Amino acid sequence: MKKALILTLGILVLFGGAFAQQTTNTDPNAAKIVTSDINLFWAAYDKAKPENNLNVFRDEYLKKGSAGLKDFTKLRIGNSCNLVGTIEAAPQYYAALREPSLKVAAYENQVRASFRKMKEIYPEAVFPDVYFVIGRMNSAGTTSNNGLLIGVDMFGKNEGVSLDGLTDWHKAVVSSVDRLPYIVAHELIHYEQKFPQTGGEWTLLGKALNEGGADFVAELIAGDTINPHLHKYGNPIEKQLWLEFKKDMNAADASNWLYQGDKAKEKPADLGYYMGYKIIESYYKNAKDKKQAVRDILEIKDFAKFLADSRYEEKFK
Repeated sequence: MKKALILTLGILVLFGGAFAQQTTNTDPNAAKIVTSDINLFWAAYDKAKPENNLNVFRDEYLKKGSAGLKDFTKLRIGNSCNLVGTIEAAPQYYAALREPSLKVAAYENQVRASFRKMKEIYPEAVFPDVYFVIGRMNSAGTTSNNGLLIGVDMFGKNEGVSLDGLTDWHKAVVSSVDRLPYIVAHELIHYEQKFPQTGGEWTLLGKALNEGGADFVAELIAGDTINPHLHKYGNPIEKQLWLEFKKDMNAADASNWLYQGDKAKEKPADLGYYMGYKIIESYYKNAKDKKQAVRDILEIKDFAKFLADSRYEEKFK
């Protein structure tokens, strides 16, 4: 999120990232939960000195990492220079990250419970491996052909932890480590989604349904979303936000609604997640067959038709 600032706490995936899906594992208990990269990071952290830190993080962390870390490096970290720059900008935050990061394995049962719930509500689901890595605070989660890639560095917020060196946006979106199961669930839904590949860029509506759908179904299987702050802000002014969103939703430009980072000054960033969630929620509530509704949400064929079928706008008339 630093410098690039293009992803929310959810962060995000590349649009249509689910189409890169390769795993054929349909057993929620068979997916690997990989935490070895966290230990590699701290071994490199302890070894690194100002005169050698670029080489140490490159050779002892990025190069030695799992397939998931290698993907995350290509997609989000870039190189050891980027990583070290972020650590040096917020040294107290990273120092305090060690304790919560070493607790990640304790959430495996909760993650697997959400996977099993996914199998229950969407029998066609596939279950990729999950890689927990430490990055440079520009993504809490994304996907690759190798699985779900979770940036643990976005989950170091605890009482007494210094947020010095973080942007205002980071301060608003970093979470505590107990929120990790919700980002895993969010990214799992992205992995399942089968949205239209039109050859062109999706409209804002499509992008919002992509992210909001991931939030909504993740809540069904894990119990919460990655964006509770957006609902706290949006619920009292939902109609106003809808009218603003409606004006923009048929264009491809999402700059006022998604992935703004700390460019959003007068309201929270990424309210497109919220609007997509509310439309998806309306569709689900109005559906008689809830299991079919989940399938419809994951396999949207026509964004405009889905909005109409959701009957979302009716609540404001």
